[in-house]
Amino acid sequence: MAGQDAVKTAARTLDLLEAFAKARGPLSLTEIAQRINTPISSCHSLVRTLQARGYVYVLDNRKRVYPTKRLLAVANAIARHDPLLEKLAPILEELRRDTGETVLLGKRQDDHVTYLEVIEGTHIVRYTSSPGDTKPLHSSTIGKATLGLMAPAERAALVARIALPRVTPNTVTDRDALLAEIERSAARGWYETRGENIADVMAISVSFRILDEGLGVALAGPISRMTENFDAYLARLKQAQAAFEALNASFEGR
Repeated sequence: MAGQDAVKTAARTLDLLEAFAKARGPLSLTEIAQRINTPISSCHSLVRTLQARGYVYVLDNRKRVYPTKRLLAVANAIARHDPLLEKLAPILEELRRDTGETVLLGKRQDDHVTYLEVIEGTHIVRYTSSPGDTKPLHSSTIGKATLGLMAPAERAALVARIALPRVTPNTVTDRDALLAEIERSAARGWYETRGENIADVMAISVSFRILDEGLGVALAGPISRMTENFDAYLARLKQAQAAFEALNASFEGR
């Protein structure tokens, strides 16, 4: 039970911080409790702990709570020393600059993909997401790209055990069809989704390994614009892939 309580407390702490991000302003204990579906007594203990550690402060007027910049300072220190992003960031930035589309970097975490970096496009109409967002393997282009890095037997075993929910009407939910698509995509060297995770969004991706870690990088945007610029976007994405592979070779040669 102690372990379960610790997990619940950790989850509530994250829920509380995300509640402030959505509210974009101070919240009372009652408002916090409502937003994270937690008893006020538990919220009070959580806030008192965070206040003692310097992560939140209480405004005297109406006793509202708001985070300090301590969390930002901690997050910036972590981000500056990410073992992957500090090496890949220049290539990702150039890819966004040259295409104007949203650039996504992701890694498979068991049965889903977690975005490690999201650099939003410069177009007014663009795909938006955030680092830390998770996506299903079967309906996201980076999910497919990271499946493509796996050995066929290992990939088949994973696809056999994971759920394949229909996210949109275009989502591939047949296991054999998904495996066949991954095999074709791996052979040609790139992957795509057309409205499989979000109905009007298309994404193309490639996979690569760096520092022994399998990753996927994608360009995502409205289907019409992605289709119109497909050849140019794919060529630029392959250039980025080559840059990643050259970077990895330089590490291995040391």
